[in-house]
Amino acid sequence: MGAAGQRCRTGKSKARGMNAPLLRSRLAVRMADLKDADEVSRLDAWIMAHEQGLPFHRPNWLLAIEEATGQRAHCLIAERAGDIAAILPFHLVHSPLFGRALVSSAFAVGGGIVSNSATATQRLAAEICGLAERWSCPTVELRGGSMPGRGWIEKRDSHANFLKPLQADSEAELLAIPRKQRAEVRKGLENGLAVVTGRTERDLDWHYRVYAESVRNLGTPVYPKGLMAAVLQRFGEDADILTVLHEGQPVASVFSLYHKGIVMPYWGGGVWDARRLRANDVMYYALMDHARNRRCTHFDFGRSKTDSGAYHFKKNWGFEPESMAYAIHTADGQEPRDINPNSPKYRAQIALWQKLPLPVANYLGPWIAKGLG
Repeated sequence: MGAAGQRCRTGKSKARGMNAPLLRSRLAVRMADLKDADEVSRLDAWIMAHEQGLPFHRPNWLLAIEEATGQRAHCLIAERAGDIAAILPFHLVHSPLFGRALVSSAFAVGGGIVSNSATATQRLAAEICGLAERWSCPTVELRGGSMPGRGWIEKRDSHANFLKPLQADSEAELLAIPRKQRAEVRKGLENGLAVVTGRTERDLDWHYRVYAESVRNLGTPVYPKGLMAAVLQRFGEDADILTVLHEGQPVASVFSLYHKGIVMPYWGGGVWDARRLRANDVMYYALMDHARNRRCTHFDFGRSKTDSGAYHFKKNWGFEPESMAYAIHTADGQEPRDINPNSPKYRAQIALWQKLPLPVANYLGPWIAKGLG
């Protein structure tokens, strides 16, 4: 690794000349033992208490991804006098198609360094640069968190997040939706659709059937079903599935995460007929009600690429975009890996994938998608 990598390593403080009390309070960096239940509990409690903590920082997310995709989970910890000062959870993602990268966090729209100080942030950024060099990973991706600064490329305008408070009741929620989108929800509510929520195998089957068809229609490979199953199992009551049925058949479904009073609809989609039935509109409105009943206070509509169709769909619901900051580090002479489905270089592949019979797409998709990270 060249100059950029060297700059990353300059965050390591020098102990030379320091007195004994300062030596005892300096930052120590180590790799967490994610097989140690006590260590995992300590990490999870710290993340849940930290204002920057997201579901994608939690050990359960790291371990679910590893279990379902084989992408190795790791977590760097910076400690001062035995107390956690910062953490950096990440996966070593390897794909024959997309190469190797250290990603915080894989299969997530969030991640990065959670930190109490700029010094701790820089130390962990330096450590992961060193790991990337030793493990032959030309790219490091930090999907949010505290920005590491010099030596990293920061992107602040490529994606936006959408978050707003939930209303006091169902009627107030409906009235808070802008008029045009509210009309779509009302039409959907008149279509005799049923809504079911749960965490059973049936709920997972319904969801994956709908989700797989939805992403095939978009031209992208579907994630392994085992990924949703692993997250559902590890997150317990902090995850569930809401499905919209028409004449007993699933037409739209969303897999949601719950974190510190926020509901995050994460993996969602609908079949072709969902648009005619306004099933997706009913799905999100029903999820707002469901989340309120779970005592959530906010609805996080998630990340969308700036000016994309999903970006404008969320604005139609009355959500305002908030820019997101990502940080990328690459080895000298290397280009960042490109897994963005909106990239022009994938246009032909997307068009081809949209034409695949669903069984073929569902057979090939998980093998490709588990390497995306």
